[in-house]
Amino acid sequence: MIDMKTATKGFIPVMLTPFTETGAIDFDALTRLTEFYLEAGAAGMFANCLSSEMFELSESERLQLIRHVIKVVNGAVPVVATGTFGGPIEQQADFVKQVHDTGTDAVILITGLLADETDSEAVFNEHVFQLLDRTESIPVGFYECPVPYKRLISPENLKLFVDTGRVIYHKDTCLDIHQIEEKLRLASRPGFGLYDAYMAHAVASLKAGSAGLSCIQGNYFPELIVWLCQHYDDTDQQEKVARVQQFLIDKMDVMHHVYPITSKYFLQQRGLDLSTFTRREVGTFTPEIARQIDGLLADYTRLQEELA
Repeated sequence: MIDMKTATKGFIPVMLTPFTETGAIDFDALTRLTEFYLEAGAAGMFANCLSSEMFELSESERLQLIRHVIKVVNGAVPVVATGTFGGPIEQQADFVKQVHDTGTDAVILITGLLADETDSEAVFNEHVFQLLDRTESIPVGFYECPVPYKRLISPENLKLFVDTGRVIYHKDTCLDIHQIEEKLRLASRPGFGLYDAYMAHAVASLKAGSAGLSCIQGNYFPELIVWLCQHYDDTDQQEKVARVQQFLIDKMDVMHHVYPITSKYFLQQRGLDLSTFTRREVGTFTPEIARQIDGLLADYTRLQEELA
């Protein structure tokens, strides 16, 4: 098992899936994108996630996507990937094994697919332990994905799961720094890392002990998220750190609008050769939204000059 929690903080991209204009996975563009994340300093990859449009991929496409990312990464950083897509626990366990067999360092479990929204925490816990029992010693992680609904893991339950020694990664979307702090206090074990998705409190989360950040903002400017992970606690950089934190707060809404079309367009404008085609229905990418994203790029470029 690769230790996802290192002495230095890390950025784990929630990877996009590039498509051709006809809607097929563009594996050449996926190679370029993966190399782009690596060159930016990513500490790992989260393939086959919501940003990857995982629910719009077939089972075979999910596996092809994961294998391709692992091949391009070639051991440079750990790769985690989603392995649960609903159905009976036995069925979910089977696909977890298939994802593990691709060579992933951990298979990610979607919290909202392990129990119905009306089910109690006790039912959720029971299903988690059933899944762990049926997947032998495979390292796993959790993702509090907002689809099909967002089920948060309480600090107490996260401790239960982490204490099994099987959980090495947790992508947190609770949006509550106090919950983050409590999760980090209770679920502390060598080899486990909590990666925060909410950039409004990115610096506070890093200072509280999170292992790093795993956020959609990294699909616009991964270098900036890497920079923050590296410098969040530098005494002589606190003015710049505060500027980056405020930039992430100020620009949050525009980055979420008709995402991931907007991030693909942004990367296009940065010179990355990929289409803005998405399979997910996220709304219309209007000229006004394009203008806002152009403005985001201009503001980001100025910020980068200030940080240099």
